Amino acid sequence: MSKRLNGIAAAACMMLAPAPIAAHPHVFIDTGLEIIFDAEGRLTHVKVTWKYDDLYSLLLAEDYRVDSDGDGALTDAERKELTGFDADWVQGYAGDLEVVLDGQVLALSRPLDPTADMIDGRIISTHIREVAGTPLLEGDPVSLKAFDPTYYTAYDMTLPVVVKGRSDCVFTRIEPDIEGQLAQMQAQLLTLDANADLEENDIPLIGGEFATDIRVTCPAL
Repeated sequence: MSKRLNGIAAAACMMLAPAPIAAHPHVFIDTGLEIIFDAEGRLTHVKVTWKYDDLYSLLLAEDYRVDSDGDGALTDAERKELTGFDADWVQGYAGDLEVVLDGQVLALSRPLDPTADMIDGRIISTHIREVAGTPLLEGDPVSLKAFDPTYYTAYDMTLPVVVKGRSDCVFTRIEPDIEGQLAQMQAQLLTLDANADLEENDIPLIGGEFATDIRVTCPAL
């Protein structure tokens, strides 16, 4: 778990405690992305890596009865048993990944080719999302954010972010304004009474506001 996410969780609890709700994550996932282009330069897939925090990895290991010897690594049989544990999504779950181009959220497939492993006691999984329409990037940036809208799970973009298939693209990271977003939400919440309906009062889901924004820009071919 990163120090930045620890700080966010603590700040959220302290700032929102007097308000009707308190937002803070329960699961912490270090995240990496591989942004994949085909031979024609079109965005075709995004490979997602999730590295679960120590505590949640321990709970998962107990639930799936892997790493029985406690050495922080999996046997081939255990790796096979665990593969796909987080890829059987319920209907409507968006996979906590948002890809936006020209102001439009791109449709993504369900997870493909899942993998799972454990390294030094932490469970790491990967899966691939196919991008509907395979858009051709021609100067406008594509934005990628990993987040849980409810902020039950916190995703920290600490693992590598790479572009595969094109060498002419560049990406930038836009880090969230944590303190500013918390202050804004606190101000909104303090105007409501304890029985207020948050949706009716336009209180947004907080997860996306705490997400690192990866923006990839590729020139026209």
